[in-house]
Amino acid sequence: MTANATVIHPVPYHAQWASPELVPAILAGTLPAAEDPRWPEYGAEDPQEYAWWSWRLCGMACLRMALEFWRGSAPTAMELAAECLDAGAYVRRGDGLDGLVYAPFAAYATRRWGLVAESRPDLPRAEIPALVGAGRLVLLSVHPSVRDADPRPPRRGGHLVLAVGVTPDHVVIHNPSGLPDRSQQFAYVDWERWERVYAGRGVVLGPPGDER
Repeated sequence: MTANATVIHPVPYHAQWASPELVPAILAGTLPAAEDPRWPEYGAEDPQEYAWWSWRLCGMACLRMALEFWRGSAPTAMELAAECLDAGAYVRRGDGLDGLVYAPFAAYATRRWGLVAESRPDLPRAEIPALVGAGRLVLLSVHPSVRDADPRPPRRGGHLVLAVGVTPDHVVIHNPSGLPDRSQQFAYVDWERWERVYAGRGVVLGPPGDER
């Protein structure tokens, strides 16, 4: 892949909430997540369980996208979250959740789904184009403000998005907490803005059987 190449993988999109069109209202607090009418699709037992988990499962949304792209289907977000808890990729602490813990998540993605998965606690921005160009999808840690182009985010990291493409000037992402028709799917983020939000770490995913 040359430096001037454009590669966009046709990856299906999932928000981390069941209703992508309701994300702005949920983020703004004008609609409690428990009132999302599509909550049963998440695999939760009740609206309250859905509301608690939906704020925390950006990583499972990314995994569902990758699984649908390469395998044609994916379990619900709650099914994947339960498996990741068992695998140590999520850790419950009282009413909080530690995760996504990259190394056990990568091991789980390989063992359970046959993906080629690599934990990258140090992943320079310069490597992203080559990875995507080689057919990889990359979970990347960014500040949530990537959704609205905040010029001065308070920190880097705290949220996971999926890199599905690159251009010479942009990384193209599916953002589980993005805004409809603006920053949810196939959102182009220029490299200068990317540097302000990117924490320099992530998980690289490849399709089953791809050992390149």
